[in-house]
Amino acid sequence: MDEKDLKVIEMLLENARIPKTHIAKALNVTETAVRKRIQKLENLGVIMGYRAIVNYKAVNLASSLTGVDVDAEKLWLVVSKLKEMDEVKSMWLTTGDHMIMLEIVVKSVDELSVVHDRIARMEGVKRVCPAVILEVLK
Repeated sequence: MDEKDLKVIEMLLENARIPKTHIAKALNVTETAVRKRIQKLENLGVIMGYRAIVNYKAVNLASSLTGVDVDAEKLWLVVSKLKEMDEVKSMWLTTGDHMIMLEIVVKSVDELSVVHDRIARMEGVKRVCPAVILEVLK
């Protein structure tokens, strides 16, 4: 990965819908070169996907940022089960208060409770610490 790849990533983080022609102009390369760089970054797993930032409240969805603590020897088992859950939109391995952080999005606060309970019952899970998102600010 070189400086141009890093600039492509930076520009996509700012706006994932930026036209490839704008990136090409900023890097002083062709649009084809930009497309190839992006494809390479996707194939390497550096760019894992694209998505919208949604104000869940505006569309009557409930969401949480949820910390999950697990037995160290069961970490990858839990991760694989969480990856299978449609309600889990993002997942991070972290340091600090929790081993895993999740972004969960569902249709209601009651459904959030059900999902959190389902996670808490998974083999290897020691603790589930949800923080319900009241409003998306950025």
